[in-house]
Amino acid sequence: MKKILSVSLLTLMLCSCGGQKELYSWGNYDKTSYNYLKNADEDSQQELMKNYQEIINGPKKGKKNIPPGVCADYGYLLVKQGKVGKGKEMLKKEIALYPESKIFIDRILKMIDE
Repeated sequence: MKKILSVSLLTLMLCSCGGQKELYSWGNYDKTSYNYLKNADEDSQQELMKNYQEIINGPKKGKKNIPPGVCADYGYLLVKQGKVGKGKEMLKKEIALYPESKIFIDRILKMIDE
């Protein structure tokens, strides 16, 4: 009985060591978003927007999903820059990827239209 229990525990331990597969590809989001929040200047904003583009265009290669909120935040930054059409497109893409965000994103779209 002890032998079966030992083998079972050993098997369970080895199976748990396989690691977890990442669901999203964040790129350099942590670094660029921190830099943008810290400096709040044009250069850091452009760096963050470039990172968002890479995240949004990148998942096809690694087959990872676009993280929640990325399209919405990118769309918001585009609207702030006066690129309203492209910004709305990104906000609608957020809804397409994450339907649960519809209520929130619809409010933002309504505010843009006012």
